[in-house]
Amino acid sequence: MVSMNIDKQIEIIRHGAVEVISEDILREKLEKGKPLTVKAGFDPTAPDIHLGHTVLIHKLRQFQELGHNVIFLIGDFTAMIGDPAGKSETRPQLTKEEIKANSKTYQEQVFKILDKEKTKVVFNSEWMDKFTGADMIKLASQYTVARMLERDDFHKRYKKQRPIAVHEFLYPLIQGYDSVALKADIEIGGTDQKFNLLVGRELQKEAGQKPQAVITMPLLEGTDGVNKMSKSLNNYIGVDDPPKEMVGKVMSISDELMLRYYELVGGVTPEELEGVKAMHPRQAKMELAKKIVTRFYDDSAANDAEVSFNAQFRKKQVPDDMEIIKHKWEKDMEPLAGIIARHGAAKSASEVRRLIKGGGLSVDGKKITDEKFSIKAGEYVVKLGKKKYVRVVSV
Repeated sequence: MVSMNIDKQIEIIRHGAVEVISEDILREKLEKGKPLTVKAGFDPTAPDIHLGHTVLIHKLRQFQELGHNVIFLIGDFTAMIGDPAGKSETRPQLTKEEIKANSKTYQEQVFKILDKEKTKVVFNSEWMDKFTGADMIKLASQYTVARMLERDDFHKRYKKQRPIAVHEFLYPLIQGYDSVALKADIEIGGTDQKFNLLVGRELQKEAGQKPQAVITMPLLEGTDGVNKMSKSLNNYIGVDDPPKEMVGKVMSISDELMLRYYELVGGVTPEELEGVKAMHPRQAKMELAKKIVTRFYDDSAANDAEVSFNAQFRKKQVPDDMEIIKHKWEKDMEPLAGIIARHGAAKSASEVRRLIKGGGLSVDGKKITDEKFSIKAGEYVVKLGKKKYVRVVSV
């Protein structure tokens, strides 16, 4: 049984949310005094969970602490379609092997936030793999094309005469059917998921169920401060990133974005946020970075990462005015020699490889001996020869 006062529960649930549809329905469900079934779905389209995902996951954790039943839904079936939300073109489809590998990582990382003993992990392939062609036709018959075209991204693409594949119309229906299959009382999603969440309510009505309450959460911008945090855009901070890399990425964001990170993932109250605004931006960013590292590692890792960062960028062990290379990764790992040469910090990749061979190149203070040395998206200080430094950052 859930014993907390209903008004207090609603206050906690509403905190940080953009919209609750509707509070009357939510209150009606809470008044029953029984644990509710709360779900949020995550398509394993990339190997790692990042801070953008954690905005929803922390809300799930709140529901666990309130005594409700949380379902972490891995959309392994929907991932094969690709969520068209916010997309101006059809997304590439993933293979089953890619989805399986990503799903394994999700299951390992999500319990950095959720209580493993109180979380039910499900895959929507459990019911969708059993769907026949007739079942899919019946599901498709419950929604019209006109209604689908009301969805913002579909509407824009239709107006601009950009292709919309028929299978993309199935995505909102299948996500909606997940709520039917799980008999969800509440579904949580980002603001870009609102259409899909409301489809779930309609399909539940068709199935004779009480429609779920919907809670939309804000989208977290990536480190570029423009686009939604995304692995594919290389503007993400992964929950499994090394502590030093987490600190470097947080310290690279703008002062304005820092405040939004405090709001959405920093766990601060509005009153505490006012105190953050009074701090020097550099100090405030470091405090935020340490909060994030501590959450996914521990205090010791956060302190070590701070010391390492300060040694590189604040104690003059490297120059403050070094050349900055902003590089967009196209693969998980890319050869450092190619990156340096492509941005003009060396005449050619061959020149960089000769430096490495001669022991004249180091990364973050560590001498590199492998001429094919590769790095993943992140932030690095590269020393070329005796005096030249460049800072490589992902964009």
